[in-house]
Amino acid sequence: MAESGNTGELIALALKDAGTSHLFTLNGAHIWPLLTGAVEHQIEIIDTRHEQTAAFAAEGWSKVTRQCGVAAVTAGPGITNSVSPIAAARSNDSPLLVIGGRAPEARWGMGSLQELDHPPIVETITKRATTLKSAGEAYATGVAALATALTPRTGPVFFDVPFDTFFSVEDLPENRAAPEPERGAAPDPDEVAKVARLLREAERPAAIAGSGVWWAHGEDALRRFAEAADLPLYTNGLARGMLPPDHRLFRSRSRSAGLGGADLVLVIGVPLDFRLNWGQAPVLADEAKIVYVDADDFRKHRPPAAALYGDIAAALDALAEACRDTPRHRAWLEELAGKEAAARERDRPLFRSDSAPVHPARLVAEVGAFLDPDAIVVGDGGDFVSFAGRHLERPGPGRFIDPGPFGCLGSGPGYALAAKLANPAKQVVLLSGDGAFGFSGMDFDTLVRHRVPVICVIGNNGIWATEKHPMLSALGTAIATDLLPGTRYDKVVEALGGHGELVERPGDIRPALERAAKAGVPACVNVLCDPEAEYPRSSVLM
Repeated sequence: MAESGNTGELIALALKDAGTSHLFTLNGAHIWPLLTGAVEHQIEIIDTRHEQTAAFAAEGWSKVTRQCGVAAVTAGPGITNSVSPIAAARSNDSPLLVIGGRAPEARWGMGSLQELDHPPIVETITKRATTLKSAGEAYATGVAALATALTPRTGPVFFDVPFDTFFSVEDLPENRAAPEPERGAAPDPDEVAKVARLLREAERPAAIAGSGVWWAHGEDALRRFAEAADLPLYTNGLARGMLPPDHRLFRSRSRSAGLGGADLVLVIGVPLDFRLNWGQAPVLADEAKIVYVDADDFRKHRPPAAALYGDIAAALDALAEACRDTPRHRAWLEELAGKEAAARERDRPLFRSDSAPVHPARLVAEVGAFLDPDAIVVGDGGDFVSFAGRHLERPGPGRFIDPGPFGCLGSGPGYALAAKLANPAKQVVLLSGDGAFGFSGMDFDTLVRHRVPVICVIGNNGIWATEKHPMLSALGTAIATDLLPGTRYDKVVEALGGHGELVERPGDIRPALERAAKAGVPACVNVLCDPEAEYPRSSVLM
């Protein structure tokens, strides 16, 4: 590169120096200098059919790699189309950088094409939202934005660049060392000792771990701590798989008893949101003592008996060392193991159901039997994905990603695109509800154009099941909850250049999955599911 460059080139250089390999985007004139800069610095450009998918793909990149995913979108509607993924990233603590175009500064306020003041729109859903004012700040702004996104509590960062600023020229920076993200405070030894004492005194301890452990690279430390403390471990979010299903401390199907019956609960890298009933009974008993291990005190609604805020991985390592003499909890673990076994036995008939239309649990079981151990599963939907989240147990972390607590549908194609680009040798299977498919199904064109052979399995029951069943139960009526039955989404994917099959009977699921895997192109297995099969509402918040 020459001795100087325009703002777009300088930002691209900052991204490259920080390790960015892919830029997710949709072409718009306001960001042309950044796109040409990305080409100059060998950053692969992945262009989508909608800015929502570009931003979701960047977030999906962060979820599977724990690097900061980067999206670039044009001014005005390009950025408003990205708001939902940015909000989802904030809810998921996903490190994400969205770079926006902006109407020229020289004509600001005069009504330029797509003129909009973006930072006030996104500042409540980002860690930082600013406008880059000069080429001289471009490189430093780029590297600082990535470091901010990756510093706990991790999350999305936004900056936009006026069109005329993008073309301004500045000399290359002399110091190109990208700042390292902070890790958070070291654990307080007094609090570590207090937690260890609480664990020695507890008769029925339990732990629930969430995505914060994943972002802290703390999965090994979590396992060491659980083994030292000898307690049952439940997980949600990106902590799924941090203990394999055959580990003696792994618990999944006994949450009501394990968390609700515990006298001490460690809440590790997970907020007390609706999934844990905001920390209230019956999910966590009123008399239970609570210990928090997290980046900070965000959404900690109950006063703790002890708390370790800062570097989650370091805190778990310290606890593992401090808890080596903790008494064993054999009776408590065996009690919960019995409840696990009973719950699985109750579900067994659903996994074996030969009904047609197909029961979603049978579909999930067939997918589970088809998956490689290191396959990445992407969930995008309501009831169908709830069945998958309940029954698909992954043997390692980073192998099940879903929209998270923000619950934004349409994330699946972007997540699957990023997962396969980051892991080209692994199976990537997208589980989509038929309703969710409608949000971003056209981005199968993106998957085809970029030759990204993911397999999409649609649980097609012809309804908005997450709304229809509860609405009928609560109100006795269901309004605006029906879709066209049997819609041929497989034909849509075929028309876009992929492989598609319709499946109507359970015995045909596995052969269809095998053919999809051999197709070598993005594939859709469209399975007609029973609209009467309802996911048990008592489990939705768990």
